[in-house]
Amino acid sequence: MGTEELRFEVPPDYDKCFGCGKSNPIGLKLKFRNENGVARCEFTPEPEHQGWPGVVHGGILSTILDEAMGWAALFNGKKTVTGKLEVRFRRPARIGEPLLVEGKIIRGGERFLMVKAEARDRDGNTVAEGTGTMFVIP
Repeated sequence: MGTEELRFEVPPDYDKCFGCGKSNPIGLKLKFRNENGVARCEFTPEPEHQGWPGVVHGGILSTILDEAMGWAALFNGKKTVTGKLEVRFRRPARIGEPLLVEGKIIRGGERFLMVKAEARDRDGNTVAEGTGTMFVIP
């Protein structure tokens, strides 16, 4: 298997999602691709995503990781909502430098999933990693 596209029905205003919505003027517009059930994307933070000057705000990094976890679930046929999210920041993510983001399921179940996500800089260094519990929507 390679990169796959998953088709699914979403509510009409889902396009306003802060993480991935194409029509949200202040959103991140993340575009995840499915690589054998693993969600991957690239994102280059802009000045409006900073906390300290030149450094990406931790809340933005947390949002990106949460979004990667949700897409990993979706690429594995599960619609979910976040029940718990733990983030560990390893090093500063710099404004203007691309991030490689990956989310994957580490344990599955009928009612909830354990998921993991990581954001790395262009040199492969982990800038932030997260684990979460995603509750499956029946």
